[in-house]
Amino acid sequence: MIGRIFRRLFSGRKFSLKKAFSVERLIGLALLAGFIALYIADPYPVQFARVKTFDMYQRFNPREIPPLEKQPVTIVDIDERSLKEIGQWPWSRVDIAKIVINLIQGGARSVAFDIVFAEGDRTSPPIVAKTAYGLDDATRAKMKKLKSHDAIFGDIIKQARIQKKLRGKVEEIGLVILGQAVEFREVQNENAERNPPPADAVAWIGLRKGAVKPTAALPNFIQMVRNIPELEDPALSRGLFSLLPEPDGIVRRVPTFFMNGENFYPSLGIEMLRASEYAGTAAVATDIDGVREVRIRKLPKGIHRITTDPKGRVWPYFSKRDYSKYLPAVDVLNGTFEKSRVKGKMIIVGTSATGLLDIRSTPVESFIPGVEVHAQFVETVLANNLLQRPAYIKGAEIILLFATGLIMIILVPWIGAKWTLGLFAAVAGGTAYSSWYLFTNELVLMDAGFVVVAILLIYTQLTYTGYAREEAQRRQVRDAFGFYLAPAMVEKLAEDPTQLTLGGETRDMTMLFCDVRGFTTISEQFDAEGLTTLINKLLTPLTGIIMERNGTVDKYMGDCIMAFWNAPLDDEMHAQNACIAALLMNDEMVPLNDRLEAEAIEAGRKHIPLKIGTGLNSGEVVVGNMGSEQRFDYSILGDQVNLASRLEGQCKTYVVDIVIGENTYLRAPDMAAIELDLIKVKGKTEAVRIYNLLGDQNVRETEEFAAINTLHSEMLDAYRGQRWDEAKDKIIGCREITGNFKLGEFYDIYDERIVDYAANSPGADWDGVFVATSK
Repeated sequence: MIGRIFRRLFSGRKFSLKKAFSVERLIGLALLAGFIALYIADPYPVQFARVKTFDMYQRFNPREIPPLEKQPVTIVDIDERSLKEIGQWPWSRVDIAKIVINLIQGGARSVAFDIVFAEGDRTSPPIVAKTAYGLDDATRAKMKKLKSHDAIFGDIIKQARIQKKLRGKVEEIGLVILGQAVEFREVQNENAERNPPPADAVAWIGLRKGAVKPTAALPNFIQMVRNIPELEDPALSRGLFSLLPEPDGIVRRVPTFFMNGENFYPSLGIEMLRASEYAGTAAVATDIDGVREVRIRKLPKGIHRITTDPKGRVWPYFSKRDYSKYLPAVDVLNGTFEKSRVKGKMIIVGTSATGLLDIRSTPVESFIPGVEVHAQFVETVLANNLLQRPAYIKGAEIILLFATGLIMIILVPWIGAKWTLGLFAAVAGGTAYSSWYLFTNELVLMDAGFVVVAILLIYTQLTYTGYAREEAQRRQVRDAFGFYLAPAMVEKLAEDPTQLTLGGETRDMTMLFCDVRGFTTISEQFDAEGLTTLINKLLTPLTGIIMERNGTVDKYMGDCIMAFWNAPLDDEMHAQNACIAALLMNDEMVPLNDRLEAEAIEAGRKHIPLKIGTGLNSGEVVVGNMGSEQRFDYSILGDQVNLASRLEGQCKTYVVDIVIGENTYLRAPDMAAIELDLIKVKGKTEAVRIYNLLGDQNVRETEEFAAINTLHSEMLDAYRGQRWDEAKDKIIGCREITGNFKLGEFYDIYDERIVDYAANSPGADWDGVFVATSK
């Protein structure tokens, strides 16, 4: 391909503005501009295709599951077994409190709930006392005085604290984080609240002048479902466990913060991270495009920087579901779990039970508990395994699309689709590899799919448009040459129209002119319709012979045929092919006359045999499309063409069937030909040597031809030496051996000349040239 490109570069072709901005290139440029505009607009179908590509990356190469001892999160799972042994959900808050107690005693760093306790526990003694049937008054009174299960659970939450020296003093820090849910549209829910209190210790940082406010970037909810006050007040903090699946239902990105008006509300994962740093503050940092990162201050020092997308979402690098991090809730309630499973770990209480409807889909799992998403979010943040799609990668994709698209637009029409297919494969493969490399090594998401598809469509458009243009050229060639060339030659030329140089070029060619002798007398036997039929019967077989020998029929001029060889397709044997065609045309006259005679007898009219005279000449001529912008023909011009026409006229003068010029004679040395004369044809100032074509190579090798050729040459030598008696004797000898060559009338001409020259000497300086007086 490189060699072909260099040949194109240095082929000496002149620059053409029309070719540089051809139709296919203009369409390609329009497509490229459209793709860039589409990329910048980024409609949902483009986003969908992009994230599906990134999903595929994660499915092929999911995040490795860390060893159990290095996992920062343990899930206390309300699973099917726990529901079966403890009972249907919701459970008593006393049981939940026991679970928290056992977790804290086991050394848990924090306990978060992927559950909202929006209503009071209906199993609390005071509530049962009001609704139970058959209780005596004393028992009912005692039950009303007992502490509610919610109050018991609230006390446990309040007591779930550790002492930590922070900011130079010892502080008590809570360990329980409650979950909350939000609605993004107005729904009928008595537990939903429109203006909940804001979160504590959250700030906004504008990274530069003109940075957008979080309210314009973060998801804004309408209602929140909160926990009952008995549980919410003593809790360390609250986090929103609501996720925002994309339209296809897959959770790819996890929100970090939500907004309600001007107030911030952190996600459950952010609160778990903040709690693990012992209640440090959190901040949302924005720039002119949206959210840039979330910062969580560590105590006593340091900052977690969590890179987000402009909407404040993070892109976890998901792993397969890790069953080892799941701890059945019933085991925690019964205290039958290994303490190492919770010691020093962040605990998140959630459910995998199908009936509790907290099943999600991620890029690597079609069915996964929602609690797993929060756990993996925390894992990827702490392990610095978040996927990223930085702003510069978008710029790089646009540059790559523009550069490769432009290269394709330049090269495909220039060097062809076949050779640029390798270039497209290299671009597509390189882009795909770069995208995969960035994902697996840098955790950077590059959209290779859009670039590859866009370049493929541009390549396809350029290929199709070029193909359509070439088909139009082929159709034009077939229309132009279908009646003048053999079908095989037409197809060959149509396959490669570049062999046809439009506008004219100089070529060495052989021209043929063929005319019917005595046609005027013959035409008198027919009316106009009959004469047309006769001409068609003559020209059809003669044309077929020319085409079969790779000739091109230039035009018909009444009863005359003009043809040529070595254009538009190359023919190194053009002189020989033309000679053979002329011989075959003469041979064809015998069966043709037999058919015409039979038709004449049947019609009761006189039959006059058709005879043709053929002139051949070779030499350099101009060939190409000749004419005007309104009408043109593929034809030839030049002095050698005129000479060929004059030679056809000399068939009548010398009473022979085929006259060829010296150039043709020299270019077809295998043909059987004898010299006729050295003449000046009409319109020419220089003498030309002409020959009579008698046969092909087989004839040339016969003893008969060798004998007549030798004696004939001796006759011409004596004639030009003005040895008239010797010349006459040689003619007598030639007549005796002329055989099938039918040269008797030709020798009559020389007999007359010799008699005339003997009586009227041409002079001592005569060069043997005969001046023709007719065409």
